[in-house]
Amino acid sequence: MKISTKGRYGLTIMMALAKRSGEGPIALKLIAKEHSLSEHYLEQLIAPLRNAGLVKSIRGAYGGYILAKEASTITAGDIIRVLEGPISPVEVMDDEEPAKRNLWIKIRDAVKDVLDSTTLEDLANYEDEGTQDAYMFYI
Repeated sequence: MKISTKGRYGLTIMMALAKRSGEGPIALKLIAKEHSLSEHYLEQLIAPLRNAGLVKSIRGAYGGYILAKEASTITAGDIIRVLEGPISPVEVMDDEEPAKRNLWIKIRDAVKDVLDSTTLEDLANYEDEGTQDAYMFYI
């Protein structure tokens, strides 16, 4: 499964709203500028997020968008499903060998578990501890 720019930028929008939760509506123009993204593209992404009930729009001169729910109740899986569709890295076929079919199901379930257990609050408050080891390859 490859997450497209729709999913990546959708997470960016939602994280920006979560980080500024309680500050009032945030304009997409500001998010686009801060992250060097196309405002027009973000406008296309915000509509399905609004239709799914994840964000609310506020009209007017000081309008913008706010989260429709608490960041702790919205998962990365919620956002990715709205923008990318069902989470399925590999299409599972009934006529496939049972061992391979079981592997594809395990992969799908592992991806779902990570996305569904990671909240928007987790993403917005993430602090890089710099402990990730770099991989060394020898040829």
